[in-house]
Amino acid sequence: MEVSDGPGGLSADSKGYRERPAETLAAGVAAALERLIGLFRSLSPASGLSLTSAATLATLDRSGPSRLTWLAGREGVTQPAMTQVIARLEDAGLVDRTADPADGRVVQVRITADGRAMLARRRAVRAERVAGLLDRLSPDERAALAAALPAMDALVNAERTEPVGGGAVANAERAKPVTAGAVANAERAEPTAADLTIGER
Repeated sequence: MEVSDGPGGLSADSKGYRERPAETLAAGVAAALERLIGLFRSLSPASGLSLTSAATLATLDRSGPSRLTWLAGREGVTQPAMTQVIARLEDAGLVDRTADPADGRVVQVRITADGRAMLARRRAVRAERVAGLLDRLSPDERAALAAALPAMDALVNAERTEPVGGGAVANAERAKPVTAGAVANAERAEPTAADLTIGER
């Protein structure tokens, strides 16, 4: 028996119905990412860095010396805004500038040893706080998170290799993420010790 769905009367075996699971997954992933970003902010230690500054340091740590224009595009800010971010990081001794070996007229930004040490401290604090949240999850929820890690890495790598269109996820706000929601709800049930307010951009 065919089952109608919505005003268009799509049947259970119609193309529109078959595509719905993929759309639901996209919406669920988008909503889960939004909640995880909020969790990430709350777990990040107060260090005087904005999230954009910390993200730029992490990008330089992963990617090596980079041009300022590329960094601006990677972090989704304007070039003048990234110039200000780099100036503050340079003043703090966390990055420095060097000539591009391929073109001496071009300046590249690179992370310093102090910048790497700052990142290591932030990551250690976050890992400790996440460990506290994981203790409040069930064994099945922890296993689900562990199993999801390779897929999360694949999703990040997919974004780096091919830009994602903006129209694919229209109803992300309505989705009910499961794995990420478990961690976010655990964090909400018992707030972390520090009440953090970190500026972004």
